[in-house]
Amino acid sequence: MKKLVLAGAIALFGLSNAQIAKRTAYISGQVGYSQEENNNNDTKVESFRIVPTAGYFVGTNLAVGLGVGYASDKVTKTTTGSVLGGSFVSETKGTQSAFVVAPFVRKYWTLADKLYIFGQLEVPMEFGQFKEEATTTATIGSTTNTTSTSDKANYTSIGVNVKPGLDYFLNKNWSIEATFGEFGYNTSKLDVDGAKSVNNYKFGLNLSAVTFGVKYVFAK
Repeated sequence: MKKLVLAGAIALFGLSNAQIAKRTAYISGQVGYSQEENNNNDTKVESFRIVPTAGYFVGTNLAVGLGVGYASDKVTKTTTGSVLGGSFVSETKGTQSAFVVAPFVRKYWTLADKLYIFGQLEVPMEFGQFKEEATTTATIGSTTNTTSTSDKANYTSIGVNVKPGLDYFLNKNWSIEATFGEFGYNTSKLDVDGAKSVNNYKFGLNLSAVTFGVKYVFAK
């Protein structure tokens, strides 16, 4: 029994010393689309994001990297009603699209031969445009009038985030990673006169919103 326990301890100790070697490179990224329709207020929200990521280990278990991509969010709201004995239909579209740049540093700690826990410090930046369009069609009797308005402004967003996660290597070239939670700060501002910044703080772990990703490692 003692020999079995000793053998298990030696095996566990050996697994816990697995390392990711310096000069190892990998590619990963985010691709996602979501759509939500609320029939209570005739609102539809669409989100799209694609951010390829590349990383390079500058030291044992220490990587630096960069994500570059595109993000878009669109909110469409339809309103109907009556006016002056007639009716109207109004549709408002708010679109936010941006070029995304996210440099990061990631530190790994070994849990087992193929399992690691990591902490990632990133500085996400967005350089984009917000556009709002509104179209109203009013019908009174046999007369129909349509009016449209459009407004747009550039914006800049920058943040500092820390994300914890787990990384499991299926083999030397492929791994599955999961992040759970985010701690950080983000500020954004429209490029118009009189605009004020919008600040967002995030602190906490959210095990009900774990995100998964696949990574390809250029292992030797």
